Parts: sequence; structure tokens; C-alpha cells
Amino acid sequence: MSEAVSKAAVPKTVVGSGGPAGAAFRSAMNALYWTGAVLSCVALVLISAIIPWAVYTRYILNSAASWPEPLAVLLTIAVTFIGAANCYRQRIHMNMTVGTNLLPPRARLVAAFISELLMAAVALFMVIWGMKLVLTTWGNSVDEFPWLSVGITYLPIPVSGAMMFLFVIERLTIGPPPQDGSDAHVPLD
Repeated sequence: MSEAVSKAAVPKTVVGSGGPAGAAFRSAMNALYWTGAVLSCVALVLISAIIPWAVYTRYILNSAASWPEPLAVLLTIAVTFIGAANCYRQRIHMNMTVGTNLLPPRARLVAAFISELLMAAVALFMVIWGMKLVLTTWGNSVDEFPWLSVGITYLPIPVSGAMMFLFVIERLTIGPPPQDGSDAHVPLD
């Protein structure tokens, strides 16, 4: 959404600020957000270290290591899913606003609410079916890492779905996170 539309389209609160409970929930969501950001950043740094090692072993030593590529793929999955949940919370994800920009302000609010409900449905789908996938594949192992369960590699799906669902609840109950400049990832309005 454009900045003007996002201000008008998403009410500051739907239920209310929540008082002390709302403040505690906001703190928990901030902690969840920053935990996801740190995990994604660590995974990105590891990818940046692993890929040069793969190139070195392949082209300098002429003996390619078997583990760097699959590990980089697994870390990329974690970065993608957890990072997507964090981007959703801060509204820095890709979205289409052509239709909603043409609506009157009240209809924008309704569209934003429906959008949040649809996002909650997608998040729950990710949690439920992601956990089924994790449990179904838990007994299998990754070829390059026989000690690693395939189920663990799919764990970012339900985890990010749970994060997104909590972020939807946050948005609908106590409003979006403040954009006061304290988070360098979010542009000021």
C-alpha cells in the first residue's frame, strides 16, 4: 500500500490499545520480530561464508565439498520464510494497491480488514499443513547430513506461519507497530 493509503486503510486499533496487556503483547511481538531478524541475519552471514568455501573447494582444490550447497539452500529457506514474516509485520512486503486506492476511505478500511483475515487464514494454513509436513518427514534424513531430519528443514514453514498469525492478531487488536524511527528497517511516514 502507499503510505497515505496504509494510514487510512488500517485502523490504529480495532479492539483497543489493551492497556498493560496490550503493552506486554507489543513487547512480545517486538521480541519475536527481533529474534526472527537476528536468526535471518545469522543465516545470511553463514550463507555468505559457505558459498565462497564451496567455490574454493571446487575450483582451487579441485575437490568439491558435498555439504556447502545443500546447507546454503536450507539456510536460504529459513531466511526466506522468517524474513517474510518480519516483512509482513512492518508492511515492507510487496503488495498491490491498484484496486484499493480507487475505493472510498470506508471501503478501504473494510478491504484492509478482509486482507488481514485472509492473511490469518494463509498463516493458519502454513501452521497446520506445515506441521503435518514436518511430522510426516521427521523420520527421513537429508542425504548430505544423515543426522539431520528432513522435518527440521521444513520447520521454517509453520514457524513463519505462527509468526504471521501473531502479527495479524497484533495488527487487529493493538494496531500496527509504531513507525517512530526506532527501527532502521522501516521508513518514516
